[in-house]
Parts: sequence; C-alpha cells; structure tokens
Amino acid sequence: MRRCAIAQRPDWRARVERSGLVFHTAQETGVYWGEGTYYEFTSAEADAIEAATRELHARCLDAVRHVIERRRYAELGLGELAHQLCEQSWRDQPPSLYGRFDFALGDGVPKMLEYNADTPTSLLEAGVIQWQWRAEVLPDADQFTLVHEKLIATWRQLAPRLGELVHFACVEDLEDEMTIGYLRDTAEQAGLRTCSLAMEDVGWNRARGELVDLEGRAIRALFKLYPWEGVLGDRLAAVVPTAPVLWIEPAWKMILSNKAILPILWELFPGHPNLLPSSREPLADPAGVVRKPLLGREGSNVTIAAPGVDVATAGPYSETGYVYQRYAELGCHDGMRPVVGSWVIGGEPAGVGIRETDGYVTSNTARFVPHIIA
Repeated sequence: MRRCAIAQRPDWRARVERSGLVFHTAQETGVYWGEGTYYEFTSAEADAIEAATRELHARCLDAVRHVIERRRYAELGLGELAHQLCEQSWRDQPPSLYGRFDFALGDGVPKMLEYNADTPTSLLEAGVIQWQWRAEVLPDADQFTLVHEKLIATWRQLAPRLGELVHFACVEDLEDEMTIGYLRDTAEQAGLRTCSLAMEDVGWNRARGELVDLEGRAIRALFKLYPWEGVLGDRLAAVVPTAPVLWIEPAWKMILSNKAILPILWELFPGHPNLLPSSREPLADPAGVVRKPLLGREGSNVTIAAPGVDVATAGPYSETGYVYQRYAELGCHDGMRPVVGSWVIGGEPAGVGIRETDGYVTSNTARFVPHIIA
C-alpha cells in the first residue's frame, strides 16, 4: 500500500457537488475530499481486506449470538429494554443493510479496530465519488468499490418485507442528511417508494398504536441514521418494543457497535490474525495500548500509550466505560496515517474507503482519499 500524488481536476469541487458531496471543504478544518492524492493497493492487499471482512463479519455474528444466549448485556452497559429489543430482533431477523469495519493495515494484515454496524457514514464517498474520480482520472485502473451496486441489489432483495413506503430519518446534520439522501436514491433505484423526516419528528399515535410521520402516515419500515443508544434514551423508547416497525438497522446491531464487543471477540477467538488483543481491564502490552470508550464516536475520548506515542482526545463519552486494545500501527505515508474502512452490504464485502490524518486518532475531520488497485 502506498500513497501517491496526482494532478487535481481543475473543477473538482463542482464535479463532486453535482454527485452530492456538498461538504468537500470546511472553513474550520480544510479540505475533506482528498483530491490530488490516492492510495494504491496491491491485488493481494485488496484480497486480504475482502477476506478479512467476510471472516470478521461471520465471527461478529457468532459473538452477537453468544452475547444473547449467555445474556452478557451488563458487560456492554445495556439495560433491560436493550436486552428485550436485541433478543426480539435477533429472533425475528428483520432487515439489515450495511456496516463498516475500520482496519489498520500497517503491517499488511488487516487488523480490526472496530465495527460500526449501526450508523456508519462516508458511504457516498466510497460508493460514488471515488468511483467517478477513478473513471475520470485513472480510467484503466481497478478499484475495490461495489457499494453502489450492492446497495441497490440489497434494497431489491429486502423490498418484499418493507411495504409500500420506507421512511428515512436522521438528526439535523449535513453529513447525515447527505448520507440519507444517497441511501434514499439507491432505494428508489431499486424500485422502492421513500420519504425522509427528522428523527425528532417521528411521532406516536396512541389510538392506532403505531409510529407516524408529520402527515400522520404509519411508519412501517424506518431506516434511522441515529444510534440505538439514542433511540433508547428518547421519549418514545417505551413504545419501541410494541411498535409495528421494521427498524434498519435492527436492534441487535447495538451489540456490535458497542466497543465492549472487542474483548468478547478476543475471548471467543483468541489469536485470530485479524483481531487485536482487547480487554475490559487495563492491558500491559509492549506494543502499546489504546483506551476507547464503549460508545465513543469520531475519535473522541481516546487515549494512546505506545512507544513514541502519547495521545489523549477530549469528548462527551467519558462516562460510558472503556475497553483496552493493543495499539496497531496504521502506517505512515508522507506523514499521513490511513484507516481502511471496509464495507459490508447485504452481509457481503462491498469495497473500501480510506480516511487519513496526520495524527494518531481518526476523527470526523480526517480526509477521505480515493484508492486504486495496482
């Protein structure tokens, strides 16, 4: 894997905006879309990422089954309502659309940093923007990007279960709204009828016993770009178990998006080549240790203590509890450290997107950089 420079397209901002990427540049943090650079994988590295994604997704499902069967919810900080919803959704197997592994590839072997199986973003960038960049800039190159095709195919597969109208909801946030817009587009390309609303506008009709939108229409299938821990903390939490709704993603995904799954995975599959040693108790590891909050996002409240590395980030997740994971080198390329995001769509590997930063913690300001396969 190597980082390469290439000429920028003169009108690249207008090009990515036409495809829906409207936050390519931020006044506070600079350029988000990494025009003028790309990463080059070997075919062997791409194959290794695909194989690790397929393998780890299967092992993660094993871990969810284990947590539910052994009722290990307390280790994840999940209360009784969460227990009920996880067990109900695992039993009923409602639709699941997607998730994203974050891998370190510093030594050439994909190492799982975490699995955002509930609310991952950077989907449009991986599925459309980098593919268009490759077609225009390096048309003879290959790329591991099947996101768009697999989203449409998965929506078609799920369509018989979703009813006449699929609602899409998120909070007021530019990135989330862009992601929702892209997902709606892929669903509509699959033949589904969709509409969107804010999470705060999801209502409850007590007389009818169902969730409703602002027009009073029943919400039967709801894609929510909103974490399950947020749902369970909201005013409608008590009615969620009885509401006749297919939730996408399903409630059992809250087990995988909780970083307490990392030590459970290591316990179940010790020595797995794609896993890093992890524990709920502080580790002593000569390679270094990363402390992560159970429900942390965007690199918040992370500390790293490793040879030559002493990092601590601030954030709002200090009260959620922590896990400890062996430090994994991301690899340094021209002073930048990349995290490889590997997508799972419809239960299958679907391609990668790369975020890079000059620091040691990948935050929401990290640049998205396209890739090719040599």
